[in-house]
Amino acid sequence: MLRVEMFHLKLALFDDGRLLWEKSAPNCIRPGPPYPHEDVESAWNFFLDALREAARSHQIGAIVPTAHGAAGALIGESGLAAPVMDYEFTGVEVVEPDYARLRPPFSESLSPKVPAGLNLGRQLAYQKWHCPDLFAKARYFVGYPQYWAWRLAGVAASEVTTLGAHTDLWAPRQGQASSLVKALGVDHLLPPLRRAFDPLGPIKPDIAAATGLAPGTLVVCGIHDSNASLLPYLVSRRAPFTVLSTGTWVILMCVGLSLDQLDPRDDTLANVDALGRPVACGRFMGGREYAVIAGDGNQDLDAIERVIASGAMALPCFSGHGGPYATTKGVIRGEVAASDRTALATLYCALISDLMLTRMGATRGDLIVEGTFGGNRAFCQTLGALRTTQRVFAAEDTAGTARGAAMLAHWPPSYQIAEPAPVNPISITGLDSYRKAWTAAVDMIAR
Repeated sequence: MLRVEMFHLKLALFDDGRLLWEKSAPNCIRPGPPYPHEDVESAWNFFLDALREAARSHQIGAIVPTAHGAAGALIGESGLAAPVMDYEFTGVEVVEPDYARLRPPFSESLSPKVPAGLNLGRQLAYQKWHCPDLFAKARYFVGYPQYWAWRLAGVAASEVTTLGAHTDLWAPRQGQASSLVKALGVDHLLPPLRRAFDPLGPIKPDIAAATGLAPGTLVVCGIHDSNASLLPYLVSRRAPFTVLSTGTWVILMCVGLSLDQLDPRDDTLANVDALGRPVACGRFMGGREYAVIAGDGNQDLDAIERVIASGAMALPCFSGHGGPYATTKGVIRGEVAASDRTALATLYCALISDLMLTRMGATRGDLIVEGTFGGNRAFCQTLGALRTTQRVFAAEDTAGTARGAAMLAHWPPSYQIAEPAPVNPISITGLDSYRKAWTAAVDMIAR
């Protein structure tokens, strides 16, 4: 599995769901020109070195790329036609007046308007209108996972989990490209649609020679990272259920939930799973917000109860991206001991998750917390105390996204999927009253 996220690069090897080997490195952003962009050459050199190292001790049968959904690549005849834009580049918003006239309504795309380059369609419009010389060299436009698949196998492909990840480029209910693709005049750039688990072909001969991999090593089309986290539960659970995929972002994926309560003002949307089905989702930048609020200290239940008793509150938003309060500036009200700031951050993220699930109507079925917060027992217990009609499970496996992506190498998987651990229900003193006060405070700042 080859993974690219905002801050990290990773190569991980799996065998029937067992992690055998992994190596990671920081992901780098270059300042430009023509705009801040991914340092794809540094990433490529890391992957080649890591593949070379892994091939010395393991037999690799297939490579599956996964990456976040807010990056895409304009490919020319032999390489990138334009750099892969950093989605935090705010300069892209200069196109908004013209882009807004082409943008499909939320009822079609189920993709809310979000800041900077988080809507991939806005990035594409900026590249076409502000970098015409580079854009003119493009033969294909592909999502970031499929860029790496193309680089490895030389085959360009479109794929629905990436096209359907808040891009404005996909119509989830219809299962086809949105009206924006034709309106923007980029329909000729989308290569044929392939499924996330489709083999695109073997690695190119020069890559086999450079890494020591077998010439027949397959390259699989690849998948959006949050959808990779969802895969183990799609094949092991019945709907309805919700997966909280946690890291820099917290993505709440509600399988079996109606799409009718999605509201772009709350940053709720539909992603599309690996089988092409729309999934009701919400998101906020929980990992980054947690890091801003937290200090070095306690995150156990005693600390949570001390924060509640103090009345101190963290009120959104601390990242400037994502969630129903992205445009408000985060504040901490009241006094909280430095040693309890981590508990405050945990409580804040649980409350935001609870609020978004309630607004989406996700009141039934299990809640599975995977990724970073899956290892934060206080978060899982607090979420369970807030969501008393649902069972909470913790997948403490920090390799969940990579593990899900690796499943695509042999789809559907023939091995047993590991079950997440149940979180015992508990009661937290004062939590109900605190939630009411916190919600009232949030409502006031949002007016």
